[in-house]
Amino acid sequence: MSTEENKQLVRRFYREIDAGNLDAMDELVAEGYVDHSPPPFPGLGSGREGLKHAFRLFWKATPGTHEIEDQIAEGDKVVTRLTARGVHRGDLPGAPASGRPLTMTGTVIHRIENGRLAEKWSDKDLLAFLQQLGVIPQLR
Repeated sequence: MSTEENKQLVRRFYREIDAGNLDAMDELVAEGYVDHSPPPFPGLGSGREGLKHAFRLFWKATPGTHEIEDQIAEGDKVVTRLTARGVHRGDLPGAPASGRPLTMTGTVIHRIENGRLAEKWSDKDLLAFLQQLGVIPQLR
């Protein structure tokens, strides 16, 4: 795949998540997908099924959108800087639903293999996310 096709794959991945279409993960994500930066919740599992479990949890608890701010591709990797927005409508482990709006920024690197997402590394603003959830106090 070309670098532009790889970028389109990643953009489609986020569009499908935003639409709540987790069945699309079977087409977009390799079965042995490796998340080097998984969400901070226990018991999510690994591979494509672990990814689907994590997104089901987040879709139910914090429905929202991903806005791609920047995207750079080289070889088999795509780097995406994004902003995720949602509302804390359902329970997350250690964080009961609060109704609060949530915003989290992140930079994500996906590696593509055979036309599917095979690996992910990410750097997310988890401190701000946990503060918005009310899990830890905000600094003044």
